[in-house]
Amino acid sequence: PELLTTCDEKIEMLAETEIDYCIMFDFTSDISCLSAQEFMANVLRKQCNVQTLLIGYDHRFGHNRSEGFDDYLRYGKELGMEVLLTRAYTRDNVNISSSVVRSFLHKGEVDKVVDCLGYNYFLTGTVVGGYKVGRTIGFPTANIRVEDPDKLIPLGGVYAVRVTVNGESFAGMLNIGQRPTINNGEHRSIEVHILHFQSDIYNCPIHISFVRRIRSEEKFDSMEELTAQLHKDTIEVESLLSE
Repeated sequence: PELLTTCDEKIEMLAETEIDYCIMFDFTSDISCLSAQEFMANVLRKQCNVQTLLIGYDHRFGHNRSEGFDDYLRYGKELGMEVLLTRAYTRDNVNISSSVVRSFLHKGEVDKVVDCLGYNYFLTGTVVGGYKVGRTIGFPTANIRVEDPDKLIPLGGVYAVRVTVNGESFAGMLNIGQRPTINNGEHRSIEVHILHFQSDIYNCPIHISFVRRIRSEEKFDSMEELTAQLHKDTIEVESLLSE
């Protein structure tokens, strides 16, 4: 499935919690064939010396996902390992899952995602060269190459975002789409206009946090119409990000 967080992003977020270690296992065919008991005994206990195991409320493991919490609890007692079960997190009486979050993102409802994840959905990538058309109408943009091609890109449109680059945070207006007014919709691009910003950031890492989708992408009859709309978008973005 499309990734909500890449491997590197997960590691970075875990590091922010100040945990001491993060151990990663390749999901090999050998591991996929292990039962939950074998995994707990041979991997978690023997290799990692796990004392307490915390699992998701609907987590299942073992070959063909045949084992659940009751099995974990029983094996844990045999191994001297405490097993704890997390509770479901619900929103509007719906259990939050990665599928629910993906559904919101596919509809551009990035503001709803905050309630599910506890943080703003984000993209990380690198600033690359583009057509440089935006600067000719007073709206220079940073074109973004997303770090991981499997990362989920929200529904196309214009978004109010917060941009972090070179250790500083700025308000931004991001467009996801085919830029139909400029290049006739030939390919999808992700570009952000950073408000009140002039520095050269080509080839710099960039972090984009989504706040709200403000409109769909549109094809305008002229560059003048596009420019007028971008001025309106800027006012709306500044208002949203000042709240």
